[in-house]
Amino acid sequence: MNAYDIIIRPIITEKSMADGAYRKYTFEVDKNANKFQIREAVEKAFPGTKVASVNTMHVRGQMRRQGRTQGYTKSWKKAIVTLTEDSKTIEFFEGMM
Repeated sequence: MNAYDIIIRPIITEKSMADGAYRKYTFEVDKNANKFQIREAVEKAFPGTKVASVNTMHVRGQMRRQGRTQGYTKSWKKAIVTLTEDSKTIEFFEGMM
């Protein structure tokens, strides 16, 4: 798999932007990717970064209603990537903080 097949999109929320000060970045990742694949994908997609740890979690879909019909949004996987102290930061998040 390609690095961009594993990393789907960055998660931009207030909490994830606040974690940027602690060198933690949040991404939506492929549901079948494991921590080792996520680590390699981040290091390939953002050259100069070194990953210290990866925390993953499954996010369940939420119930949504529209009139009489109801259903669930899709479930997805979230990864919080912590970089080492000597690592280069991810420039994508720097402009948003």
